[in-house]
Amino acid sequence: MAVSFPKTATDMEMARQLCNVAAAEFRHKPALIAKIERAEAIPNLEAILKASDGIMVARGDLAVEVGNAAVPALQKRMIRMARQLDRVVITATQMMESMITAPVPTRAEVSDVANAVLDGTDAVMLSAETATGKYPVEVVQQMANICAEAEMAEDVKLDADFTGMAFSRIDQSIAMGALFTAYHLGCKAIVALTDSGSTALWMSRHRIHIPIYALTPRLVTQRKMALYRNVRPLLMDQSADRDEALAEAEAHLKKRGIVGPGDVYAITCGEPMGAPGGTNMLKIVRAG
Repeated sequence: MAVSFPKTATDMEMARQLCNVAAAEFRHKPALIAKIERAEAIPNLEAILKASDGIMVARGDLAVEVGNAAVPALQKRMIRMARQLDRVVITATQMMESMITAPVPTRAEVSDVANAVLDGTDAVMLSAETATGKYPVEVVQQMANICAEAEMAEDVKLDADFTGMAFSRIDQSIAMGALFTAYHLGCKAIVALTDSGSTALWMSRHRIHIPIYALTPRLVTQRKMALYRNVRPLLMDQSADRDEALAEAEAHLKKRGIVGPGDVYAITCGEPMGAPGGTNMLKIVRAG
């Protein structure tokens, strides 16, 4: 659920209460995205982030409030803060505006999308380009190509990311350990068996040129993780037995051509299997 024009964390907390009540009969708690559109939200950005599951950098209305010139620096600040607080971030508004009527984007639009990716955004969003534009398919293809090129060009400074960091949770420590180990071993993939998606989220907050595959038995978790940067969420039923679950995961990866014989990958899981927030094991595997 996207919440427009929040000014404080209280706005998001009230929205969450309303959403939880409305969705209670479906046994669901919707995730909330705060659309940062008001100047009043900027001083309260950290608190709003902590009260949300993610934010949208809604540049159109924000520019009206703070002025066009202030938006680029605010965009970078919001993306950086969201990643630091383990929240997702969407960059939106007029990213490929010229393609409402033109078959190709301008060079400035290409740079705009690429810079958002290089800054660390989880997603870039189209609006009128696909809602009313003449080239809805082409604009998505163009944006995807730009994102892929920008991701390949980004710098990885994983060791620096961990300097001075402290982890109080076992599952978060395992997630960070998987990143660090896979990076230095040059693993083909990082695999997370996850129920809630938290392990994949923590991994996605750091830049690494190794794909993260999140395997979950829950459809709602798979859909949620689709927004996480560098995470490929896959649906897979998991055995309650750890060794069987690990074997099932490797078979699933082989079937999709993700790993082959001799490939080394890192995999995380928790015992007992299927307990949310229970990731407590990291294993380095050479595929058979």
